[in-house]
Amino acid sequence: MKIDKDTAVTIRLSVAESNGKVIQSGKTPIAYLHGGYDNLFPKLEAVLQDQEPGFKATVDLAPEDAFGQRDENLMRTISKKEFPPGVKVGGQLQGYNDAGEELIFTVLKIKGDQVMLDGNHPLAGKALRVGVEVVSVRAATPEEITHRHVHGEHGHHH
Repeated sequence: MKIDKDTAVTIRLSVAESNGKVIQSGKTPIAYLHGGYDNLFPKLEAVLQDQEPGFKATVDLAPEDAFGQRDENLMRTISKKEFPPGVKVGGQLQGYNDAGEELIFTVLKIKGDQVMLDGNHPLAGKALRVGVEVVSVRAATPEEITHRHVHGEHGHHH
């Protein structure tokens, strides 16, 4: 079966920064629902369109094709008093951007009574090299299409 809209696709992804630093090794298969459901970067999904199991490719993604450019407006400095005890550098907290949209903020630094947070994805601003191998392709179930993601092995579990 070829990859097309509303197919459940199982792939192996290896991801590295442009300098070669490996982020994800590609050993564990993942499943996604193909066809514009925002489960995969659009440029990568376009490369996979009409492919079959066994297909392999390496795709270079510019920051805007991956996690976007860094946005310095997503940096925050907040009083440590506003955090629960035990806040640590590298920890992640749920918060909101200026538009009221939910974001995950990473604690970058704690300096005195100030906590510096970053709402950018850790890979924002980075070019990535993605290796992809198609493991399997099947028709998605009506429930998967309604839920906009794959269920079961290597997919989402409810």
